[in-house]
Amino acid sequence: MMPELTVVILTKNEEQNIVACLESVAWADRRVIVDCHSEDATVSLAAKMNAQVLVHTFRNFADQRNYALAAVQSDWIFFVDADERATPGLAAEVRRVIEDSTVNGWWVPRRNYIWGRWIRHAGWSPDYQLRLLRHGCARYDPERQVHEVVLLDGRAGHLQNPLIHYNYQTIGQFIHKQRQYSELEVEVLWQQGEQLRWRKFVSQPWREFWRRYVTLQGYKDGTYGLLLSALLGYYRFRVYVRLWQRHRQHTV
Repeated sequence: MMPELTVVILTKNEEQNIVACLESVAWADRRVIVDCHSEDATVSLAAKMNAQVLVHTFRNFADQRNYALAAVQSDWIFFVDADERATPGLAAEVRRVIEDSTVNGWWVPRRNYIWGRWIRHAGWSPDYQLRLLRHGCARYDPERQVHEVVLLDGRAGHLQNPLIHYNYQTIGQFIHKQRQYSELEVEVLWQQGEQLRWRKFVSQPWREFWRRYVTLQGYKDGTYGLLLSALLGYYRFRVYVRLWQRHRQHTV
């Protein structure tokens, strides 16, 4: 018997993406969306394409993925985001590797398109994500609520064919998403009792910019690499500003 493979897609108001995403994974045995009370046509479009729909209130990304791992009974689960597309080459490779009984998880490279351009450096490529998971052998670390981390029992391998990720269409969209991430990270740091050090307001943003632009060669992507590195540096600064505001509110 061939192992059963289910593709799981987390959604929230993804009517512009969900059809193309589901079409790109039509080769899976099952397709399931875990929706967070979408207010657009996401759910109805998914249902028309014969995808199973589960609804779960969003707390954080790790919780949402752990819900999916518990709710979906399948030999393998392949997490795909709504703005990602699987290529035929990736489909064939996934089908082949899930027959390997010695590996419980597979890292999938992502090819990120940001503002219409394939970003090849600054940590955006190959951007491996541990997304293909053997059922019962993986869970997401509840302490990592943003940029979630898989806790895998057993060995992991690396795939060669990429997921195509149409990441951000505009600078405004990028900034909006980073603000969401920053609020989640502030909450984690607050719960962990992170102590404020004023030098972090400078050192952390600069370190992130340097890492992206110099160490990870973001400069090779020209203006795109410079702007992305600068914005991600600002994102680190914003985290500490919001944490400082949280401390102030708590002490008033």
